[in-house]
Parts: sequence; structure tokens; C-alpha cells
Amino acid sequence: MFIHDFHDCWFLTGPTASGKTTVGLELARRIGAEIISMDSMALYRGMDIGTAKPSAAERREVVHHLVDVLESGEEFSLAQYVEAAGRAAEEIRGRGRAVLFVGGTPLYLKALLRGIFEGPPADWTLRRQLRDEAAQNGPETLHRRLAEVDSEAAARLHANDLRRVIRALEVFEKTGEPISRLQRQFDRARPAEECRVFVLDWPREALYERIDERVRWMFDEGLVEEVHRLLALPGLSRTAGQALGYREVIELIRQEGDPAQTIGLVQTHTRQFAKRQGTWFRGLSECRFVEVREPLDVVGLVGEIVRLGARVSRC
Repeated sequence: MFIHDFHDCWFLTGPTASGKTTVGLELARRIGAEIISMDSMALYRGMDIGTAKPSAAERREVVHHLVDVLESGEEFSLAQYVEAAGRAAEEIRGRGRAVLFVGGTPLYLKALLRGIFEGPPADWTLRRQLRDEAAQNGPETLHRRLAEVDSEAAARLHANDLRRVIRALEVFEKTGEPISRLQRQFDRARPAEECRVFVLDWPREALYERIDERVRWMFDEGLVEEVHRLLALPGLSRTAGQALGYREVIELIRQEGDPAQTIGLVQTHTRQFAKRQGTWFRGLSECRFVEVREPLDVVGLVGEIVRLGARVSRC
């Protein structure tokens, strides 16, 4: 188990395309913070357009951490992220600055708030065997096996969530214990009023319009060309290759598909992902939802967040 003290940190999260970057920059200015990215794909160099990563100018204005720290062929575990975030937070505090996490990866948020079970180290040989089995017989094969040894984890995970299904099987193989039982001790819930965890909460239709616009912008800005550059690099990691937007464009390139259909597919998948993010956030008692409307009033919204956060002495 990795334990770091994030009690004094601020967290700004929300679904994709909700305006986290813009609001986060203003919030960082108001509270005197440096930003730690809470986005699993922003870790990768060269994945800029599809992740809507903060621009170079924005990163010069407010110091960002855990952005562009990995090559596209590298993997990065949840435990590694929490450990790196802890080190960054300590450095920021040492400079007398506040710590602000900004991003939309729910698993990172939960781990930062409640801690994680480290579990056994990755067994890459076993993982390859399980991945090969899923490719040959379908992911449902592994999901059924998981249901036999850990029905709780199987009920929580979709069969297509292959990475987490494999990890659950790996933990059982190495420890003889279901991962759901081992993780339960870290499910410590706290009320939102005791935490500075703010979720940008849009009406669904408005958010979906923002998502569709964001996806069109990504393709206009050169997402296809960005993916071509990534594919030319040696050893694109499975994590990077399966990122939302990237996996659809990889398929477009390899199958010589229809760009217009790919744009529509990315929009659909992104809306579905945003819905799953919302489910995650609603499942965390620490989250406080802040209503957002068009046009986005950044200054007013940040003023409300600062007012609410000032009432919290400890998270």
C-alpha cells in the first residue's frame, strides 16, 4: 500500500470536455497553486491533440506536473502514478505553493483520496498469456474465469475491460485472494463537505455538444497525423494504443476506413466514456458537484469553488 498525505490538496475533475483545463488554470492562479495532472493519457509525450493537453503557453503560465513524462511505449501503473504524485506534491509544498490536481481519470482520483492496495508486482508473462487467450477465445472466457474466483469483481467489471479483468486474475493467481476482498479495506468514504474535490457538472445535452465540438476540433487540428507519428515510433504501448480517440484512428489508418464515420464513432465513444466518468464521480462521496452552464463563466465558477474550499480545514 502506498500512503501519501493529500489532505491539503485541491481536486478539480469532471467528464471529458467539461472545461477542466480552463477552470483549473484560473483556480491555480487564485489559490497560488501548481497543477498535478490527473489524466492517465497526458503522461505520454506526443499524445497532445487527442488528450487536449494543456498548451505550452498554459504550462508556462502555471507549472504542471506529470505531463509528458513517458514515451508512448511505456506502461505506468496506478501505484506508480500515486507515488509520482506524492513526490510532486511534496516538492510543490516545499516551494510554499498549493497543490491542485486537475484531470478526469476517476481511478486516479479514488486512489489519491482513499489509497490503493499495491498488490503483487506485474507478471508480464502471465498477462501476455491471458491476453493471448482472450484474443483467441474472446474476452468473455477470462470474465467467466474471474466470476468463478471473484464474483464481486466480475460483477463490477465488463468483459471488455480486459486490462482490469487480467489484473484481477493476476492478483488471485499470485495471492490466492480475490482482489475485491483485498481492495475493500481502502474504500474509506468521507462526506464532500470535508474535502476540496469539485466536479464540473454540465447538463447532459450541453456536455454532449461540447464533446462533439471537441472531437471535430481534434481532427481539424491533425489527430490523424499525430497518430501516424505515434505508429512510426517503436513499441507503442497497449495503454497508449487503446486510448479513446487513438484506437479508433489507428483502426481508420490500418483499415483505410471512412474519416467521417471515424469522427462519429469517436464522438459516440466519448459520450459513453463521459457517462461512465459521471457514474464514477457520483460513487465517490468526497465529490462536490458544481453546476456549470453555457456560456462558461470561469471567474464566477472559480469564485464559487474557492468560497466552498475555504470552508474545508482538512480532507
